[in-house]
Amino acid sequence: MRPYEVMVILDAGLEEDAIRAAVDRATQLIESRGGHPGRVDHWGRRRFAYELKHRWEGYYVLLEATAEPAVMAELDRSLRLADEVVRHKIIRLPDAVAGRKAAAATTAAATATTAAAATDQNGNGAEER
Repeated sequence: MRPYEVMVILDAGLEEDAIRAAVDRATQLIESRGGHPGRVDHWGRRRFAYELKHRWEGYYVLLEATAEPAVMAELDRSLRLADEVVRHKIIRLPDAVAGRKAAAATTAAATATTAAAATDQNGNGAEER
């Protein structure tokens, strides 16, 4: 399994439900083929630097996933055929970059666990006991 980032630009004229449905279809496709969809980051409506398919605005969504190359090829095909998708880009992350993100997430989780353990049930820190 390899780490990927998928940037999808959807038609800005879509309602919130249609945007959510399009993102859910992409994550379900990844999951149904044995991949692991990760974080979904909605960047929102942005203005283009130039006109794309007779549009000046788009709704940006960034997906992170871990999957096999065949799964990403199927996702690419699905996004290419979807009418609501203005443009998309699938990028395989280098292992060093993906490892840094995983290490940062692990470090943040460990820090949160340590901070929670240092606080007793009354909300007092370990130094106040």
